[in-house]
Amino acid sequence: YFSAADQIVTNAPNSPSSDFNTQMTKLAAGLLSGIYSKNEEKSEDEAKQPGVPNYLPPPSGIRPQLFKSLVGKGHPEFSTKRQQDAQEFFLHLLYVIEKNSRGSVNPCDCFRFQIEDKVTCTSSRKVRYSSREDFCLSLPVPIEAAINKDEVRKYNEEKAKADATTVVDPKSIIRPIIPFSECLTAFLEPALVEDFYSSAIQGKTTALKATRLATFPDYLMIQLKKFTIGDDWVPRKLDVAVQMPDVLDLGQLRGRGLQPGEEELPAGDSPPEPPMEISEATVTQLMDMGFPREACKRAVFHTKNQGAEAAMNWVMEHMDDPDFAMPFEPPQSNSGAASAGSKAAFEANPEGLAMLMSMGFNVDQATKALKATNNDTERAVDYIFNHADELDQPMETEDSTTQGEAKFRDGAEKYKLVAFISHMGTSSSVGHYVCHILRNGHWVIYNDEKVALSENPPKDLAYLYLYQRI
Repeated sequence: YFSAADQIVTNAPNSPSSDFNTQMTKLAAGLLSGIYSKNEEKSEDEAKQPGVPNYLPPPSGIRPQLFKSLVGKGHPEFSTKRQQDAQEFFLHLLYVIEKNSRGSVNPCDCFRFQIEDKVTCTSSRKVRYSSREDFCLSLPVPIEAAINKDEVRKYNEEKAKADATTVVDPKSIIRPIIPFSECLTAFLEPALVEDFYSSAIQGKTTALKATRLATFPDYLMIQLKKFTIGDDWVPRKLDVAVQMPDVLDLGQLRGRGLQPGEEELPAGDSPPEPPMEISEATVTQLMDMGFPREACKRAVFHTKNQGAEAAMNWVMEHMDDPDFAMPFEPPQSNSGAASAGSKAAFEANPEGLAMLMSMGFNVDQATKALKATNNDTERAVDYIFNHADELDQPMETEDSTTQGEAKFRDGAEKYKLVAFISHMGTSSSVGHYVCHILRNGHWVIYNDEKVALSENPPKDLAYLYLYQRI
């Protein structure tokens, strides 16, 4: 945004206050230009502070109030003044950036990576691979892996004996120390999946789910899961120290896909639905009204045995259909075929298609919106208004190379720490965030408008860590 500031401002709309790209550029210029980091010129009387020699007033900084209002607009949390989670805001900000970067370079691509999930059926040992995208690698913090358990236990015992009014020196606090390697080990540990339907044995069993990274981004954001839910269902913060390295080699996280000797699970991830029995009582009720038996069977089937009233409404809506009174045989349930068919072609919901077309959109536009929202008509309406510039582009077919396959950057798994965000506070509901950034070989702390060199950056106490590929 900063390097393209002139172009963005020149092409800004008539109301730049409501244009995200303009406001993002304004924020970038405020932070990176250096104009606002200079001390304001003040008179001698204004600059003096009793008892402080060579006093320099802190810089006024910038207040991105308009940006905050715009980026949080319409969001149930970020549009308020309540305490927010930094990781959630990071993901929300990337979502807004991506939404406003269509048709141009997408800054989010440097954070985007692909995750590989492997599910292994414990009964057949067959596997299923799937992939999804993410922008932040969330790692568990195994408190049981602390290397100073005895010291922590003694400290907690002494703390419990101390008077409630005793002020604790922050330097004397003993926290559980956890090696970062233990966080990786916990992440790599397969998770047990109960009640897993295995298409190999056509029944319920258990499965093991393992997660790896299929691609590695240019910049990797790592979240340590320090905010958890206690046994009393109250959110709490883990006060731990994690030994975060300056240089990371994450080669052990690399996913390799289907391996020699592995056999994939057959298609179909849910049990076949039992054939629906058509209620003869409802069919008889409709026939007593003078409708053909085959039409009544069809009506009861399509309304899923919801009763005579629902079936009657279906009859009134479809009595002009050419196959209304033709012989009706309920289609056989075949989950495997349905799964294969869903991959081969998308079938739009007829009712949703009709509703969108009644709003003035053509069949291609309506179909594309329904496909993007998995046939959710309400979401499809929002999709249309948020993606108006994309609706006239040809819809991709399943066998074509999608844009999603090309937007993942990949490279070496080695990274260096360049920034981290720390949460100052005892719980998730209160506190304050500060940021440390590595600038020209020195760590700099950013605490609102206060910026200073950090002699002892608390790398082991942070919440979010940003690593750059080496």
